[in-house]
Amino acid sequence: MMTQDEIRSAALAQSAVDLCCTPNDLTGGRNTVVLSREVPEARRYLKLPFLCNLVTYGHGVVASVSETYADIARDYMARVPAAHLFETPAVHLLDDAVRPLGGRVCFMAEYFLPELSLLRPLDCPYSLRVLRQGDMADLYTPEWSNALCEARRELDVLGVGAYDASGRLIGLAGCSADCGSMWQIGIDVLPGFRLQGVASALTSRLALEILDRGKVPFYCAAWCNIPSVRNAIRSGFRPAWAEMTVKDTAFVDRMNGIG
Repeated sequence: MMTQDEIRSAALAQSAVDLCCTPNDLTGGRNTVVLSREVPEARRYLKLPFLCNLVTYGHGVVASVSETYADIARDYMARVPAAHLFETPAVHLLDDAVRPLGGRVCFMAEYFLPELSLLRPLDCPYSLRVLRQGDMADLYTPEWSNALCEARRELDVLGVGAYDASGRLIGLAGCSADCGSMWQIGIDVLPGFRLQGVASALTSRLALEILDRGKVPFYCAAWCNIPSVRNAIRSGFRPAWAEMTVKDTAFVDRMNGIG
């Protein structure tokens, strides 16, 4: 199994690829603006080039931007201390600045990596089963939409299911091979089976299975999704980096069911 330093280094290297910067830009303690471009090795679900995407590992911020947003990003990072760039009310400044260009602040997410000293198999009242890609072919239904992604089903390479005594699937953790070195975990548990340790048992087991295959598991949650963040912590994950993404207004309207 890889070391904690290797896990962090893999994440930094992948973020550097996604952002078109260097790992040192993410750890050097300064704010940096770089131009975004399409990169074949980037995480598969990213829509590149970015309009404006801000990322921090806690030591300065990297803004990966299209050329038309570069001055806005520089001005924003010059006006606001790095510790507050991802906080309201400062975020309103960025949103106001990108609106004339047709952008809106859209996604704000926290990403988690496993802490090896804390990651271990966890028990739950149900039997767990490792699932390969073919085992999940019939599971692309609404109740498992966080664990699996219909639009990129070819990337859903591994899962762990929880089954009740009748053999019914009541919880599912799936992982997407989003890039060469890192696989992202998603989790769903049926409503009647929550708060029984199912989510953390599935997440921790899948994380260990991913590590056994020489890949880095990672987990994403909106900062306000308390149940998901608590599951990450219970499962042996800890916060690693945060991202804030500007998307075009039409995309944000579609997300909100407008138009």
